[in-house]
Amino acid sequence: MKAEMIAVGTEILLGDIVNTNAQMISLGLDELGIDLFYQTVVGDNPERLREVLDIARRRSDLIITTGGLGPTLDDLTRETIAEAFGKTLVLHKPSLRRITAFFDQIGKDMTQNNVKQAMLPAGCKVLDNDWGTAPGCVFTADGVHVMMLPGPPKECTPMFRTAGMAYLSQLAGGVIVSRRIRIFGMGESAMEDRLHTLMATSTNPTLAPYAKDGECMVRVTAKAHSVQEAQQLLEPAVQQVCDKLGDAVYGVDVDSMEHAVAKLLTEKGLTLSVAESCTGGLLSKRITDVPGASLFYKGGACTYCNEIKQKILGVKQETLEQFTAVSSQTAREMALGIAAVYGTDLGIGITGYAGPDDGEDGTPAGTIYIGISYQGKAQVRRILSPRGRDRARWDAANHALDMILRVAQGRGLV
Repeated sequence: MKAEMIAVGTEILLGDIVNTNAQMISLGLDELGIDLFYQTVVGDNPERLREVLDIARRRSDLIITTGGLGPTLDDLTRETIAEAFGKTLVLHKPSLRRITAFFDQIGKDMTQNNVKQAMLPAGCKVLDNDWGTAPGCVFTADGVHVMMLPGPPKECTPMFRTAGMAYLSQLAGGVIVSRRIRIFGMGESAMEDRLHTLMATSTNPTLAPYAKDGECMVRVTAKAHSVQEAQQLLEPAVQQVCDKLGDAVYGVDVDSMEHAVAKLLTEKGLTLSVAESCTGGLLSKRITDVPGASLFYKGGACTYCNEIKQKILGVKQETLEQFTAVSSQTAREMALGIAAVYGTDLGIGITGYAGPDDGEDGTPAGTIYIGISYQGKAQVRRILSPRGRDRARWDAANHALDMILRVAQGRGLV
């Protein structure tokens, strides 16, 4: 089955809102083993929507639309689709009762234009909306399945994940299962070079490399009749990728580096504290974004000025005078100092020039030192991230997380 998605809404074209429905539906179709080949965004214009529908019905077996089901004059999706597929709109009384009950529940008067939301293609399967007013629906015409969903994500997501996917599961011809291999410290081109032959010869599973936010990912995807069969296909392929990429792989099927750190430190019973200067608390934020971080993360300090580095972390005045605050020596003492303050197994110290200006001594913007202490011993990594202040801070946090993983796993630093 070949699927196509059409998002209706001028506000998407103008950039006023982000089309998060597209990602959500794409992931759902992936779970069902339905191939999504095209995505289109069209404004609230019936002529242009009709043109898009005419193209879609010629090349796709399933068309999913989002948006344009509201009560206002420019909400013309249902009317345009019904006309395109020769369907008559009829009043669906159960939906009208649900809409009326919704307004009664929130204590507001229902205006007459809300009635049009209950006008649906004759003979369609109605997808009830328990999260708003506009019902969704699905019908088949000329061998094409058409599903209409509301635009607001708070309505579209639960409707699709429940009623929509339940309907589509009857049409799916198998399942697609993916594993995600996360990589740090190796660029996309180097990763692709190591995997080139494997990528060129693999048909099922397939390999797809991605670069994102200072790290890389390889998505390994298998299609089969069952989840168990797909998993059996995936296991050797995932192992091959991990073998070729070596210790650049920091996790499989983990959401992020901070999730990998949380899992590892919790499993090993290790504790962590963090001292940050140029990152301004970013590393602590990312760590504490993970549920359950309190099991291993004991606290942090944002020591932005030299006086606080000395008072809280115990960084020596002579270290700051001789080597400056942005140095390997200072990062080392910060890491040791924060671990001592909080009594943790691991301590991180980050100091640097995030930019945009270079340091007073000419040190280039983006120069950052990251220290890590473990059981009283410390190591330091120097990085250069000259692509702007935000990127420098993000890269520093990534490197700190990588160092935590390597030390906790006993791999050492590179």
